[in-house]
Amino acid sequence: DNPLLFWLPNRDRYVAEDLRWEGRGGCPDSCNRCNGSSANYRCIDCDGGQLLCGICIKEVHICNGLHRISEWNGNYFAETSLKALGYRFQLGHRVGEKCLSPQPAFADSFVIIDVNGVHEVALDFCNCETAQLDFVQLLRYRWLPATVSKPKSACTFRALKHFHLLSFESKISGFEFYRALACLSNNTGITPPKDRYRSLMIMIRIYRHMKMLKRSGKGHDVGGSAATKPGECAVMCPTCPQPRMNLPLGWEQAEASKRYLYRLFLGIDANFRLKRKNVSSNEVDPGLANGWAYFVGETDFKGFLQGYGRKIKQAPSTCSNHSAVNASRSAKGLAATGVGTIDCARHDMKRPSSVGDLQEGEKYINMDYFFFSSIRDTSLTDIVVSYDIACQWSINIWARMKSYPHYLHTDYNGRKAFYFLVPKFHLPAHVMACQTTFSFNFNRYVGRTDGEAPERGWSHNNPIASSVKEMGPGSRRDTMDDHFGDWNWKKTTLLGLSLLRKIKVAVKESNDRKFLHNQFESGLPKAAVEQWRCELDAWESDHNAPNPYRQRINNPTKDAVRRALADEETRDDQAAYILHADISASSLISMGLDLEEQQQQIINDSAALGQYATEDQKGRLQTRADALRRKISAWIDVQHFYMPGLIIIRNQSQKPYPQPPVGKIQLYLPSSAPPRSGCDPRLQKLEWQLRRAQASDALDELRNSLRLRSYLYIDKDRFQRGQRANTRARSIIQRAEKKVALAAKIYSTTRTALLALVPILSEADISDIYPELLPQDIRGLSQADDNQARSGRVSEGRRTVSWIWTHLGGSSQVEGDEGLNDALRIEWCKSKARADRWSEEVELLREEMRRVCAFFETRAVEWERRAEYSRSTPSPLGLSLPSDLPLTQGRIAYATDQAAQFRAMRTHCQILWRFVSGYIQNEWEMVIPPEVTEEASE
Repeated sequence: DNPLLFWLPNRDRYVAEDLRWEGRGGCPDSCNRCNGSSANYRCIDCDGGQLLCGICIKEVHICNGLHRISEWNGNYFAETSLKALGYRFQLGHRVGEKCLSPQPAFADSFVIIDVNGVHEVALDFCNCETAQLDFVQLLRYRWLPATVSKPKSACTFRALKHFHLLSFESKISGFEFYRALACLSNNTGITPPKDRYRSLMIMIRIYRHMKMLKRSGKGHDVGGSAATKPGECAVMCPTCPQPRMNLPLGWEQAEASKRYLYRLFLGIDANFRLKRKNVSSNEVDPGLANGWAYFVGETDFKGFLQGYGRKIKQAPSTCSNHSAVNASRSAKGLAATGVGTIDCARHDMKRPSSVGDLQEGEKYINMDYFFFSSIRDTSLTDIVVSYDIACQWSINIWARMKSYPHYLHTDYNGRKAFYFLVPKFHLPAHVMACQTTFSFNFNRYVGRTDGEAPERGWSHNNPIASSVKEMGPGSRRDTMDDHFGDWNWKKTTLLGLSLLRKIKVAVKESNDRKFLHNQFESGLPKAAVEQWRCELDAWESDHNAPNPYRQRINNPTKDAVRRALADEETRDDQAAYILHADISASSLISMGLDLEEQQQQIINDSAALGQYATEDQKGRLQTRADALRRKISAWIDVQHFYMPGLIIIRNQSQKPYPQPPVGKIQLYLPSSAPPRSGCDPRLQKLEWQLRRAQASDALDELRNSLRLRSYLYIDKDRFQRGQRANTRARSIIQRAEKKVALAAKIYSTTRTALLALVPILSEADISDIYPELLPQDIRGLSQADDNQARSGRVSEGRRTVSWIWTHLGGSSQVEGDEGLNDALRIEWCKSKARADRWSEEVELLREEMRRVCAFFETRAVEWERRAEYSRSTPSPLGLSLPSDLPLTQGRIAYATDQAAQFRAMRTHCQILWRFVSGYIQNEWEMVIPPEVTEEASE
């Protein structure tokens, strides 16, 4: 089904047809339009390849004067133009009308840049009494002039829009775009078009600025662009809480448990790829939108830095050595080493008046200015701030604020509450004390926000770094403002699908995490859980309270672990145990279970020796095996008193030589004894009771060994350096791994015996009490399972806990082991945090969906009001209505179109989300509408 394979047999025909186009293509010699003159002219840009005479080719292009023309010279088509055929553009009149007083352009040569090349045309301005200014005549023809006075070149609006979209989607530079157009005009270098690259760059900046003002409603404002406020031209985030736009009445009085629904989530970050060389200046290259969009006002910002730059001293870090702040980045030859920004942390959109240049590293004074500029006009009362160095930056932020100008002050100690956290990806680089206090996972009312939104947004803007690095200050700010606006608009148009995908995942995860947490909690002592719940509530309300996420019981030292393991191995090497002559039945079964465990230990140790074991290691293992064989032999003699039928069975199955390995000797405990052994049911009952205790002990030992292994791995990663230390650490870890494997094998063997006794004793099924232990279940409290690791979904919010940590109800280990109690408290808190964060995420997403629809409706109403005002109010130019009815009509049409656009976006979201309420409340299976493709919903 590969289309190229079907095409290959026809490729010569394709080439032939392309060559056919190079000739006359079978067209007649005479013009088939006038049936007169010779047909020697073809339009390259018109479809069909029709050949016409010189007069007809001009007539059919009366509305397409920028098409490219070629002339048949008898041998081939040579390049020519409509200008060479006498075609002239007449401005100031309807197309086709003649002006009584035409005024030719300078030197009767005017350069037009269009999507199909750079054209030199003949152009006449209108010089009648009612004629408009030259630049106005060009604008009304949909050509944007390079200058206001005596323009000599212009660019079509379609070419500017074409470049505008290309610059967003492919990050093409103005130079690359112009070179492509120049090659379309002439790609031989023999007769290149007049160079209008610099003029094009001016026109691009003007076009961008025009569109920004138009879309922000400045063309409908009586005050015009002069009345523009800081940040007013930015594309706002529809999902963020916007007072008077998408918040319900009375949101300020919401109960404490619901106030988080109206929180503002901010993300702070810096980007050191978006540099600018020390070229040009603000005087030579001023910005057109000085603080009207995303960049802060340049004049106020530079004045602030000059006035306060030397007054703010950054204290040494008490956390990790954060390179963003402490690194001395080279600023040689650079006017800006990067940019700092304040973003919407949940929806990854740039905020108004929140971006600015960095001069050297990520200094507090720069980031302070961006932060306070971003929030100074908000009336929201709860603000969550995500910053990779929040633990240090937030310490003295309010003291620094008091020294700043009053317009940067905010009410931090009254109505407004600020919460400073560290993005999830950056948090592991911080010291342990920060990893709970500043964690999005463990602080309540933040949902599943990760705080990394600015990092994702840079991927869209980094490709323009090489272009903006060479620009002057004003060009760079205007260009980046334009790209930030495009990013925000892209995110806005995708909100319908993105929020739908998020709610689909959040509802499922919320239900799963609640179930897993309740399952985990049901296996824990109730008194301990209630104590932990009180501690967690106290800490979440006040971080000065004891932190339940922090470890309170010190782990054993490495030397202590080494000594304990050595003592255990020494005990295993002791001589054979001497049995008493008089042994009770319970003692017999108990000893049998011990011997079974020792057999398994011998098997594991033998497998661990490997083929390169030393003679000493082999000798020690053989000594232990011989001692165990003597123990088993003595125990079997006693067993035959209680189970005499085994004498015949053993005699029949026993081979004189060679002896089986000690680990393979059949003990024939009651659970595994053949039916013909005549085992007394009382022995089976005794084994049942002892096996259940053995299973619990094996799980206790498995949990202890896993905790020990986790500690040893952490100790090795954090503190062991050098080959010698790492070799010793690995040796100890291997011994801990052996303990884990042995405990797991003992549990599995014990469970098999219990399952065999269930039908014999008519006991209830124990599969739920003692689940099967699979390899993926053998993991520490904080370790993700293999499926999660393979899928890459191992975040704290998605991590699951192995069942071995939830089956503790029948064990006294929790009460007697302070270390386990400490570990379980931490894991219970984390489990509850996972469930709570996903539940909060569902509620936040529902509120955000409501806010999006409300925002679009508010925007639609605003544009409808502008349309109504346009009927009765003067234009920004101060013209009265009767003097320019077409302008009034255009203002009304544009405002009405914008209102219809926003209302259509609201309707689109409502249709996409029509199943969400049922999905949340009734757990419907379907939440993605059937008309949405599977690819779009993923």
